[in-house]
Amino acid sequence: MNLANFPFAPPAASNFASEMDTLFYSIFGLSVFFAVVTFFFVVFYAFRYRAGSSADRSSPVYENMKMEVIWIVVPTILAIIFFGWGAKVYADVRIPPKDAKEIYVVGKQWMWHIQHPNGVRENNTLHVPIDTDIKLTMISQDVIHAFYIPAFRVQFMVVPGRYTQMWFRPTQIGTYHLFCNMYCGAQHSEMGGSVIVMSKKDYAEWLANNGSMRQNLTPAQAGEKLFTKIGCANCHGPVDMPPRAPSLAGLYGKTREMTNGQKLLADETYIREAILRPSEAVLKGYDNTMPAYDKQISEDDIMSLIAFIKAGAMPSLPASNLAAGSAGTEAQVKGKAGLNANALEYNAERADATPTERGSSHAVGAMAAEKVDQKR
Repeated sequence: MNLANFPFAPPAASNFASEMDTLFYSIFGLSVFFAVVTFFFVVFYAFRYRAGSSADRSSPVYENMKMEVIWIVVPTILAIIFFGWGAKVYADVRIPPKDAKEIYVVGKQWMWHIQHPNGVRENNTLHVPIDTDIKLTMISQDVIHAFYIPAFRVQFMVVPGRYTQMWFRPTQIGTYHLFCNMYCGAQHSEMGGSVIVMSKKDYAEWLANNGSMRQNLTPAQAGEKLFTKIGCANCHGPVDMPPRAPSLAGLYGKTREMTNGQKLLADETYIREAILRPSEAVLKGYDNTMPAYDKQISEDDIMSLIAFIKAGAMPSLPASNLAAGSAGTEAQVKGKAGLNANALEYNAERADATPTERGSSHAVGAMAAEKVDQKR
């Protein structure tokens, strides 16, 4: 059993978590140490001076100044150290930075209502950007609640008729549990939710889209955006490019012949399978070069791509010179910008090709390459 993977505590995902854990485990370790020492001497002396034992009882000790000084001074020093340490942590937790981003929280039986500075509202879910000081200004509509995020090691009371505050700085992107930690009624256990820590870029986009990760696009527009983003346009240009890839322009509704002689109608099912498992039906005249996107994109994304292809699959977004009609597979990436070029660069078998930080798929590679470009 690997103890490193044993869930002793939730993940440490805020600026307070490490120091809180260190303080807690220090007090816990000290308590265990004195408990073991006390238990040892209790057992030792109980055994040594048990009834009928031959222990020397001729000179009983009634007082020992040295021992009394030790057991008074040492615990006092330890208590002062831990009191000072705990007071410092408490002050850090209770005093928010002046420039912290303020978010309003209303607790009520039985939900958390949250409002961001630009007016975006959400219930039982709190979106926050990473590495940003967040100050929650909280009030209750009915009874006393407690806003508790275990992974951040923060909690504070939410009280009717009085504003309370709590702050933290999330340090890890992810989704974390949110609880009410004060019994507030019959359905108290249902008063939970999630805290979603996002990159600053994603959070800004989320706010700009009124709390949605997707812009208000039609399915075809969303599909076009995704088509370009994951690099489909690098191969599926406005004209066929055998043996690399056919054009998808006007594909929907046509009958296509596969390499095994089978003829398939290009409907929604065919397009979906061609995206997820392209090797199972390769179009006659083309090689099996397309990467499989099974478990790499969501059903929503697939529906958007299908809508885009049904609409004609003619990108209006910038495309690479492959998409613009350059024949063959010898396209160069120099001088291009955007995700299409990133996808080419990622897929290029060159020693200096852009490395991926998030996986090995072409789609992920395109996005990873964009991320690397932004850091340069």
